[in-house]
Amino acid sequence: MAKRQGMTEPVSERLRAAVREDWDAAVTHPFVRELFAGTLPAPALKRYLVQDYQFVDGFTALLGAAVACADSAPPRMVIARQLGIVAGEENTYFQRAFDALGVPGPERAAPELLPVTAEFNDLMNEAASSLDYASCLTVLTVAEWLYLDWARQAPRPLPADPLAREWIEIHDNPAFGTWVEFLRGELDRIIPQLPAASRNRCEQAFARATRLELRFFEAAYTGTP
Repeated sequence: MAKRQGMTEPVSERLRAAVREDWDAAVTHPFVRELFAGTLPAPALKRYLVQDYQFVDGFTALLGAAVACADSAPPRMVIARQLGIVAGEENTYFQRAFDALGVPGPERAAPELLPVTAEFNDLMNEAASSLDYASCLTVLTVAEWLYLDWARQAPRPLPADPLAREWIEIHDNPAFGTWVEFLRGELDRIIPQLPAASRNRCEQAFARATRLELRFFEAAYTGTP
């Protein structure tokens, strides 16, 4: 979403600029670099995917809440279509990955959560429970845009490992890019209309979500809370 000549910087860009240090540390984390290089140890990938799968329910609920509280039919339809994608092909990736990595059933369904996983679920649940469109958008935008950002940095050719390659492709393709542009555009549209207290709440949620994304990469990579 390039800045047009003579126009102010989009709200989404200002939000990211305010957390640039954490954002850049996340999208260039050693976990990401080793995923690209095909050198990420299998235990780290397994730990990451097991924990990441625990976001699916909360993320699905967050999308559902955004559908419910969107301010008009057009964005409601876009979010509803994305909800179907999350419930479909991305979920099958996890199951295939777990099969390949030998993850037992109980660990797939109810692993011990890393603290950051629990905190990120709390953030998504708070946004969903608020039924506030701006709050839902803010958390969704960080979760999706940050992943698009790191995936687009993947060198070509992509890693030979099929699990790493497909995880990158899920987050670096034209449809996913269009989805992220939609979320950013909605933030750019909605946030300037909000009262100051609501804008501040969204700024804090954006920063909190970004810090949690960075902590999640670190915890999954190292195996430490």
